[in-house]
Amino acid sequence: MSLPSLADRAIVLHAHAADWRAAVRLAGDALVDSGCTTAEYTEAMLRLVETHGPYIVIAPGLALAHARPGPEVRHDGLSVVTLAEPVEFGHAHNDPVSVVIGLAGVAADAHLSAVAELANAFNDSAAIQALARATNREDARAILEGRRVS
Repeated sequence: MSLPSLADRAIVLHAHAADWRAAVRLAGDALVDSGCTTAEYTEAMLRLVETHGPYIVIAPGLALAHARPGPEVRHDGLSVVTLAEPVEFGHAHNDPVSVVIGLAGVAADAHLSAVAELANAFNDSAAIQALARATNREDARAILEGRRVS
């Protein structure tokens, strides 16, 4: 299993977000803009954090925004948002967040497989910092695919 393709419209670099909700909304909007999801999926991502807390902050500086597969997902997709200024999600150990990955899966098994792939991509904590500093979409793609960026 490989990660879903990352459309240009799904990569937003050095965005401004006032808080965690705005950061998650940016990731959701990028999924909508790339045709992966409907706006209802973004709302579902926000509700999950409101209900379950900042569990989506999976590593220092990194949030993985997602919701359950459902009719709001048109096809598997991924978005990447880097923030100009990191924001607090309320996580005890991994705040502040500078990179938000949006993930949408049509089926639960593919969704879980993509989460595992992303975990592998970020095994090296330097990858999160490199992604936060990426200045173009190709570098962002290369980092997610585990390729070195000069």
